[in-house]
Amino acid sequence: MTALQETGQKAVQAKYEVQKLSEKEKNRALLTIAEALVTETDRILAANEKDLARAEEKGMKAGLIDRLRLTEERIKGMAEGIEKVTQLSDPVGELLETIHRPNGLVIEKRRVPLGVVGIIYESRPNVTADAFSLCFKSGNAVILKGGSDALYSNKAIVSVIREGLEKSGVTEDAISFIDATDRAVTMEFMKMKEYVDVLIPRGGAGLIRSVVENSTIPVIETGTGNCHIYIDEDADLAKAIPIIINAKTQRLGVCNACESLVVHEKIREKLLPDLAKALSEKSVEIRGDEKIGEVINCVPATEEDYGTEYLDAIISMKTVKNVDEAIAHINKYNTKHSEAIITENREHAEKFLNEVDAACVYVNASTRFTDGFEFGFGAEIGISTQKLHARGPMGLRELTSYKYRITGNGQIRP
Repeated sequence: MTALQETGQKAVQAKYEVQKLSEKEKNRALLTIAEALVTETDRILAANEKDLARAEEKGMKAGLIDRLRLTEERIKGMAEGIEKVTQLSDPVGELLETIHRPNGLVIEKRRVPLGVVGIIYESRPNVTADAFSLCFKSGNAVILKGGSDALYSNKAIVSVIREGLEKSGVTEDAISFIDATDRAVTMEFMKMKEYVDVLIPRGGAGLIRSVVENSTIPVIETGTGNCHIYIDEDADLAKAIPIIINAKTQRLGVCNACESLVVHEKIREKLLPDLAKALSEKSVEIRGDEKIGEVINCVPATEEDYGTEYLDAIISMKTVKNVDEAIAHINKYNTKHSEAIITENREHAEKFLNEVDAACVYVNASTRFTDGFEFGFGAEIGISTQKLHARGPMGLRELTSYKYRITGNGQIRP
C-alpha cells in the first residue's frame, strides 16, 4: 500500500466518524481550531516566510506573491471565516421531501454528506482553512492537495487544524494533506476512486482541465469565467457604464470579472465614447471588432479574444444586430459561469435569462455578485460551472448529497 492509499484509507474511516457528529460537536471543534490558528500565528508566519523566499528566488510576479503572503491580519481573517461557518445552519439531515405511498410506505429524502472530498488547489494558503471548515461542517472528511508554492504554509495550517481536532476529541484524519509535489502523485490522487467520493479543482484553466481530463473520481468543475455583458438596444446607459466598470475593474484576477462586452450596433455611438473614457481611466485595453473600431480607438479583436479569460486589464467587444445574435455569441464563447444583460426591455431580459447557458444569469447587475457570501450562503468552496449535482456558488448544501429513508410495516412487493 502506498502512502497515498494509506491516506485515502484513513480518510474513509474518518468520514464515517465525522458524519456521526452533531452540529454542536462540529461547531465546538471549529471554534477550537479558529482559536488555535490565531494562537499559532507566529508558527504559521514562519512557514509562510519560507514560501515567500522561494517565490522571490523564482521571480514570481508581485501579484502572485501577494496572494501567497500571510499576515497577522490575514490569519485572523481565516479564523473569523471559520467562526462564520459555525453560524451557518447545518444541512446534514435536512428533510427535503416526504412521500406517502398507497401501500403505506413512508419515503423520506434527507441530506447526507458526500463522504471524502478531495480538493486540488493552487497558491492561496487561506483556501486550506476555508475548504476544511466547509467540508467539516457539512459532515465530510477532506484530502487537500495544495500547490508547491504554498507548501510550507499549508503544512503548518493543516498541522494546527489537526491539533485542534485532537483537542476537540475528533479524529485528526478529518483533514489530510498531500505534501508530495511531483506530478506523478497528483495523477495518482486523481485516480483514487475507491477512497475519494468527489474531487474539486480550484485554480487556473490548466489545472482544471488536467483534473477533468485525468480524474477517474467524479469531478465538480469550478473556476474559469469568460463572463460577458450584453448591452441591449434598450439599455439605460446611466446604469450600463457603472455596471461594466465594476464588473471589469473591481478585481481583475477573479473568475466572475467581465472579460467581454457584446454591444447592440444601434447604441454604439451613444455608449462607446463615454465607456472608452471610463475604461481608459482604469487603464483597460479594448479589443474590438470592426464596427467598434469605427467609433473608438481599439486593438482589432481576433477570434481568440472572444474566448479568452484575460484576468487582466483587457476587455473584448463584439457588435450584434439583436438579442438572438448576442445570445448565440455568448453561448458559443462562454464558460458557463456568469453572464449579464443590460436592458429596460422585459421581453429581451426574459429571453436572455431563459436562453443563455450559464450557472448565473443577470439582468442590470454586475457579474461580480457570483459569490457565496453575496448570495447569502455564508461561504463557498468554489463556483461550479457544470450542471450535474451542483451549479454556481457552492456552499454547505452543495457539499451534501441525499439518501432515501423508507419505513414500512411489513410490506412486500406483489
